[in-house]
Amino acid sequence: MSKTWYLVAAVAAAMVLPVGASAQGNKDAVVVGMVLEPPGLDPTTGAAAAIGEIVHYNLFEGLTKITQNGSVAPLLAESWTVTPDAKVYTFKLLKGVKFHNGNAFTSADVKDTFERDGAEKSLNKRKAIFANMAKIDTPDPSTVVITLKEPNPQLPFSLGENTAVILDPSTAANDATQPIGTGPFKFENWVKGSSVTLVKASTYRDPAAIKLNKVTFKFIADPSAQVAAMLAGDVDALPTFASPENVKQFQADPRFTVTVGTTEGETILAMNNKRKPFDDIRVRRAISYAIDRKAIIDGAMYGFGTPIGSHFAPHQPAYIDLTGVYPHDPEKAKALLKEAGFANGLEMTLKLPPPAYARRGGEIIAAQLAKVGIKAKIENVEWAAWLSGVYKNKDFDLTIVSHVEPLDISIYANPDYYFQYDSKDFRDIMAKADAALDVKERTKYYQEAQRKLAEDAPNAFLFELAKISIAKKGLVGLWTNAPIFANDMTAVHWQ
Repeated sequence: MSKTWYLVAAVAAAMVLPVGASAQGNKDAVVVGMVLEPPGLDPTTGAAAAIGEIVHYNLFEGLTKITQNGSVAPLLAESWTVTPDAKVYTFKLLKGVKFHNGNAFTSADVKDTFERDGAEKSLNKRKAIFANMAKIDTPDPSTVVITLKEPNPQLPFSLGENTAVILDPSTAANDATQPIGTGPFKFENWVKGSSVTLVKASTYRDPAAIKLNKVTFKFIADPSAQVAAMLAGDVDALPTFASPENVKQFQADPRFTVTVGTTEGETILAMNNKRKPFDDIRVRRAISYAIDRKAIIDGAMYGFGTPIGSHFAPHQPAYIDLTGVYPHDPEKAKALLKEAGFANGLEMTLKLPPPAYARRGGEIIAAQLAKVGIKAKIENVEWAAWLSGVYKNKDFDLTIVSHVEPLDISIYANPDYYFQYDSKDFRDIMAKADAALDVKERTKYYQEAQRKLAEDAPNAFLFELAKISIAKKGLVGLWTNAPIFANDMTAVHWQ
């Protein structure tokens, strides 16, 4: 699924470190704190962003790599060419690459992976990218030729996302629990509810470039428990710090380094567009007018976050500021509700997953909605329940979540996506954007798409997440920005 998100249960009792962790003195190991525990470890079949935060670039690799500045670099493909119509891509693969089980990586693995990702029963949240592949040819073990049905000038970027990592066909069925990749680290163990541990892979093609021998990802959902773990030295880094109210405390402490960067995390108040009364645009617009973004950012995020008026990241070149389309206007919200037949108010449920932005933001939003006559009953749910109930079964009225995949405005072109926005006009706009070979033309359609979403108000658009990262002094190489949600440990080391 898209932009996927933070959390899962993990509490202070789960913060005992494994033997050999860096907090006990070793400088070839790192313990990384995470908010969410993923439901599995195969990003080609699971929607949660927490999967990629552990395995992407560390255990699994794709043909390309999205760098910290958002550019595309070679990874398993050392180079590629594309025809002028953006329909035929030829990738030249690295030679001598092995999977962790010793099997050689070849073009056949790419073909098998992408065909499985685009198959009818595929669970890949970016399935459309692979379904657009008309054929995949492998003229030799180091060459892959992909012919597309429709042009896609951004395919190299898409192949750098975690949904496009290459699997060994012989082990793919078990990768959710026993992942086998080509990356610098291999899977060691998963203690459910506590941690996932990766260790340096002897099969990696450039072992000298990797300074760490062990990386342990600890799951700490509670913000106060994150703070306690960091202060106690039980974790070495919190790449996505969930307690913005404590940032100044860490900035003033010489034991730590604090960075604040950008993300692709559009945080939204999602509405079930096919469930009454959200099938009425007047109700959706009323909710949008009832929302005070600044109050949410200040109250839930302590000022960390950028207001948005559509589903697009402010740092993207095609971004336009549409926050003025629905300014905070309770009286206008009340008038629209009255016009829609709800002069006496209405009731609905607000399901909140564990992340602090959702739980804290939900309390503020419920209070804002109450002022216009909407009673939003808060229901806190754990991450697994959110994925199965809200995302998969569409059983919700309202919810709050951050979508963290880059340029994922295209999710609104899928009427079966969990918020069920169904607009042919929007789909037509996105089809033109996807096919545009000229950057200026593509930008024009991206901006049309943003305006269409603002006009239709399928969701209330809140803010773009900031990436707050806390690390022990001397630990370097962590990403400051998050163009994708990956805790890339390939360059991380102790000074």
